[in-house]
Amino acid sequence: MQADRQPPRLMTQARDRLRARHDSYRAEQSYLGWIKRYILFHNKRHPREKREPEIEAFVSHLAVQRGVSSSTQTQALSAVLFLYREVLQIELAWIDGISRARKREYVPVVLGREEVGAVLGSCPDGRT
Repeated sequence: MQADRQPPRLMTQARDRLRARHDSYRAEQSYLGWIKRYILFHNKRHPREKREPEIEAFVSHLAVQRGVSSSTQTQALSAVLFLYREVLQIELAWIDGISRARKREYVPVVLGREEVGAVLGSCPDGRT
């Protein structure tokens, strides 16, 4: 064993930690992708040099400038928090200055009474 051996790179450490948790391959790829985007967003500064304000800036950027859905934003935040807690072993203060993406309200499309009558009235011989 060599004394000058380098520790594993950050992304390798993250991948190893995800595999130790037995996360799915898709979850692994997703988390690694968000971690990479987080690092690139801050001009490749190492995450040890960044804390809560940089995390807030990244996740808020996703909602405000990129217009991602709330579930996508939550996944990105989870990946970054995983990086700090599980890989870097850094506990962060609560982050509450994040601009959250709005959940899309599901509005069901239904026919009104008149529209149902028109549809049924257009059936030949009244059969449906």
